[in-house]
Amino acid sequence: MAVKIRLKRMGSKRAPFYRIVVADSRSPRDGRQIETVGTYNPISQPAEVKIDEELALKWLQNGAKPSDTVRNLFSKQGIMEKFHNAKVSK
Repeated sequence: MAVKIRLKRMGSKRAPFYRIVVADSRSPRDGRQIETVGTYNPISQPAEVKIDEELALKWLQNGAKPSDTVRNLFSKQGIMEKFHNAKVSK
């Protein structure tokens, strides 16, 4: 099973709110998910990002591939750097 870390759109029309979820790559964008890793609110100023770092690192180490947007959010939070350092130190 190919697992992805991606955004699941929530909220109302013209007021998007996203959950960062781990899901099977074959499931629909807003469909079934395995686990919620965090949230992302692009409407608030500045954009509000809450990520459970331990869960995110666990899923990355287990082979989950982040989408481009999630990769950018993880990079800004420093999670991709920690993942890379852990991978290199092995």
